Order: sequence, then structure tokens, then C-alpha cells
Amino acid sequence: MIKRKKRSRRIKTRTTMALAATYKIVLGSIAFAIFWVLAVFPAVPLLPIGRTAGSLLGAMLMVLFRVITPDEAYAAIDLPILGLLFGTMVVSVYLERADMFKYLGKLLSWKSKGAKDLICRICLVSAISSAFFTNDTSCVILTEFVLKIARQHNLPPHPFLLALASSANIGSSATPIGNPQNLVIAVQSKISFGDFLVGVLPAMLVGVSVNVLILIIMYWRLLSVHKDEEDGTGEIVGEDDVSSHRFSPATMSHISASNSMDHVQSSPNNINGSLATHLDSIRNRINSGDQLESQRSPCGSIDSNDISTPAQFSEEKESKTEHWKNKMWKLCVYLVTIGMLVALLMGLNMSWTAITASLALVVLDFKDARPCLEKVSYSLLIFFCGMFITVEGFNKTGIPSTLWNFMEPHAQVDRVSGIAVLAIVILLLSNVASNVPTVLLLGGRVAASAAAISASEEKKAWLILAWVSTVAGNLSLLGSAANLIVCEQARRAPQLDYTLSFWNHLKFGVPSTLIVTAIGLTLIR
Repeated sequence: MIKRKKRSRRIKTRTTMALAATYKIVLGSIAFAIFWVLAVFPAVPLLPIGRTAGSLLGAMLMVLFRVITPDEAYAAIDLPILGLLFGTMVVSVYLERADMFKYLGKLLSWKSKGAKDLICRICLVSAISSAFFTNDTSCVILTEFVLKIARQHNLPPHPFLLALASSANIGSSATPIGNPQNLVIAVQSKISFGDFLVGVLPAMLVGVSVNVLILIIMYWRLLSVHKDEEDGTGEIVGEDDVSSHRFSPATMSHISASNSMDHVQSSPNNINGSLATHLDSIRNRINSGDQLESQRSPCGSIDSNDISTPAQFSEEKESKTEHWKNKMWKLCVYLVTIGMLVALLMGLNMSWTAITASLALVVLDFKDARPCLEKVSYSLLIFFCGMFITVEGFNKTGIPSTLWNFMEPHAQVDRVSGIAVLAIVILLLSNVASNVPTVLLLGGRVAASAAAISASEEKKAWLILAWVSTVAGNLSLLGSAANLIVCEQARRAPQLDYTLSFWNHLKFGVPSTLIVTAIGLTLIR
């Protein structure tokens, strides 16, 4: 209790910080504005260097302008958050190798009973997978599955893409490992994995259900009419084809989020080029295989009658051994992942639990880990480092504290009107400044204000911040990286390409976000 009071007083003194010197306010605001522009518009024509470089530029300017010292900049980097993020990305890579997401894709189309049943399945699978494997990863993996299933059933794709993206965002709110802003909240608030899950899970489950109802009501007529009846086309896709796709989640998800849709528009031929390169590599492998076969036999081919029975038996035995080794390895991957989740629920240190699980998978794989580790989005980790420094520098100017002191009397979490005001502020900031910077700017201040009321109100304030900042991503297409990933993956999908427009998303996103957020706030414990 004494520790909690000391911590609350420490946060409180930071939030009541006076305005800094004028030059620091001006230069710090310029550095933060550059970071914000590049974070929200990574391909801005004047400086198209992307989000990662933009965050480093903002951090460098904060130090260069002497808003913060180099030592303060290094201290601002939150290593536990980076460790947790790295560990969960590595685990996701190994789960993808173990066909976890392939099985999820099969689950979507297994004994389907029509369009509305598919909407429910997509929302449920997307929400659950996002809660444990991050929303970005789920969207990268499942987007093409959803497109193929919609094509298989001759249905329009956009209700299903909206179901995938929106449910991924809502589902990711339930756990600290569901999305980056929840990682930040869990580490800063010291709320355990189990308490976080119990606090947000009821809101998440009801939110996903409400989201399903909104989708079905809005697109009832569209889901009741097959696509081939609308435009006279429609091609059936085999069930094997629906579950044959594989991705590299950790890398691809954040490339998509960083480049947004501008990369596809600026270089549409890159997709065809990469496919052509992939096909050439396959042809080269076939040709090299043919050459090897011709070297083995003077006739250029091997007659099955010439193969001796012992050799054939040996090959079959070796094949069966490899098959069982692969099965055992997959089982180990699933057991390690379950063990990680159990350890998190027991309240063990989240960062070291995730890192331990990732290294256990590396050791169990018993191969050079470089190919798997290369799929980790190191650019995202660097982006976080730059963002920590930039936000800390902006805090040093005193501007966020001054604005919060004005808002604080109207945003108390112990009354309904205060929660409503706080939710609106978080909702708007998350769509203007992105959700992770919003959490970094508001987190300590909201928690300190609530801690002055009671310890339980402090925890509730953190969970409200997690819920609203996450669901806020559904408001518009640009609201979260998951939305952009679904949009870009749908554009890139070979022979299945579909453009999810900004307005199509907005028409659904605004009512869904407002209704789901409001209902969820009543269920946050």
C-alpha cells in the first residue's frame, strides 16, 4: 500500500509539471510534430522516409534540440516492452511454421451453413487468434483465407474483410499480448496477465457479439444474395485451396502497416515481379532436380522396376520417421505456447516469459534460427525505441501536463460523465495521433488521477484506456495497422484482389466503434 502511494505521488508530480522554457516548448513541439506526421502519413511526399525512420528522427531532434539529455533518452526506452514484443513475435513465427494458422483457415470453411454463419466464424476466430497472437499477425495470415472462402461461396468480400479487421481489433483488447498498446499498459501499470484478461474479457466477448449483429444487420441483403446472382460470375474454389496459404506474420504485418496503401499504388508491378521471381525459382529447382535425376540414370529417368526393394523400404521408413518427427515438433510448439500462456496467467514476468518461450522453440527446432529470426519485425522494435524517446521529450515540454490539468476535473473515472469524456478524448487522440502514442501520453496521467480516488479506480482507468484505444482503431481505415493490413493484403492477393475503400469502412466503422465502445465501458471491471 505504501509503495502504491509513493508510486502515485511520483506519477502525480510528473503530471503537474510546469511548462518548460519557451525554446524547449517550440523545438520539442516541432520534433513531436515531425514524428506525428511521419507516423500517421509514412509516405508523405516532402519526407517519404517511413514510420521507423520518422520515429528515430523525432528522437534525434529531441536530443539535438536539448529538450532531453542523451542519458534521459536512453532511460526513456522501456526494455521490458521491447522484450515482450520480441518474444511474442518469435513465438508467432514458430506457430505459423507449425501450421497453426492453416488449421484456423480450415476451421473457417468447415461445414459452413451460409454467409451469416461465415460472418460469425470469421469474427470469432479473428478475435480469439488476435487475443493470443496479436491482431496484426491474425490479419496478415487470415485475409487471403477469407477472400478465398468468400469466392468459394460466391459472396461479396467486403463484409467479411470488415468482420476480420474489426473483430481482430476488438479481440486483441482482451490480453496484454494482443496489441502493442496493451503491452505498454500492462508493463507500465503492473497489472498481471490474469487480472487484465478478467477485467476486459466480458467487454471483449460482448463487443464481438455486438459487432457481429451490426455486420449482419447492415449487410443483411448483401449476405442474402449470392455474388453470381448479382454480376453473373462466380467460380468455385476447392477446399484444399482455401487452406493452402502461408505467410511470414511478424515481418509482413508491419511492412504493410508502415507502407500503408501507398506502396501498392506507387509500384503495382512489384507484386507481379515477386510472383515471377518465385515461379522462376521453382522452375530452377525442377530443372536442377531433372539434371540430378539424369545424372543418376544414363537414360535420363529411373524406371520404377529398377529400384530395389530394400532401397524402397529404406526410403519409406525414412519418410515415416520424418513425418513423425514433424508431428512431434508441432506438438512441442503448441505445448510451449500453452506453457507460456499458463505462465503469464500465473503472474510471472511477462517479458522474460515470452523470451523464454521463444528461445525454447529455437532450441527445440534444432536448426539454425537465423531464417526464423529474420522474420521478426526489427523495424517495429526500432520504431518503439524512437517513439519512447520522442514522447518522453514531448512530456518534458510540459504541454501534455498542462492540457491534462485542464481536462482532469471533467474526466474522473468514478462517475459516468467523467468516463464518457475520457473515452471521447482517447477515441479522438487514438485516431489523430495513433493509439500507442496516445497510451504513452495519457497513461500515467489518467492512472495518477484515478489513484487519488482509490487503487481499484486506478486499475479500472488503465483497463478503460486499453479498451477504448484498441476499439478506436475500428473508426476508420487509417485507425489501426490491422485495418491497413487487411486492405493491402486484399489488394495483393493473386487472382482474388479486392479494394476495401475508405468510405466502405467508415460507413461501418463509425456506428460499430461508438456502439461497441459504449457497451464495453459498462462491462470493464
